[in-house]
Amino acid sequence: MARTTFSGPVKSDNGFEGAIIGNVTGNVTGNVTGNVSGTLTGSVNAATGTVLLPAAVISALPSATTAGRILFVSNANSGAGAVCYSNGSAWIDIKTGVAVIA
Repeated sequence: MARTTFSGPVKSDNGFEGAIIGNVTGNVTGNVTGNVSGTLTGSVNAATGTVLLPAAVISALPSATTAGRILFVSNANSGAGAVCYSNGSAWIDIKTGVAVIA
C-alpha cells in the first residue's frame, strides 16, 4: 500500500482501518480498539460538564503500578461502584480511602 502525505484534514465517510503511527489531534468519534500509548485526552461535555471515566470490575482491574490513574470500579463499595485512583501499588476508593481488593 502506498503512503500519501496530506497538508490538511483527512476525512472519511466509511472510517479508517489499519495502524495510526504518530500524533493524532482533534476529535475521535466512535470506538477505538487496540493499544493506545502516550497522552490520551478526552473532552468534557460542554452542556453538563461531565467526563466519562474508563470503567472496570474488581476482578479485571489493571495493574496499579502507575500512580495517578483514575477509573470507575463498577462493583466496588458493595456493588454501588466507586471512583478509584492508583497510588502506585493499589487501587484506592476515593470516598473511603480503602484499597479495592479482588
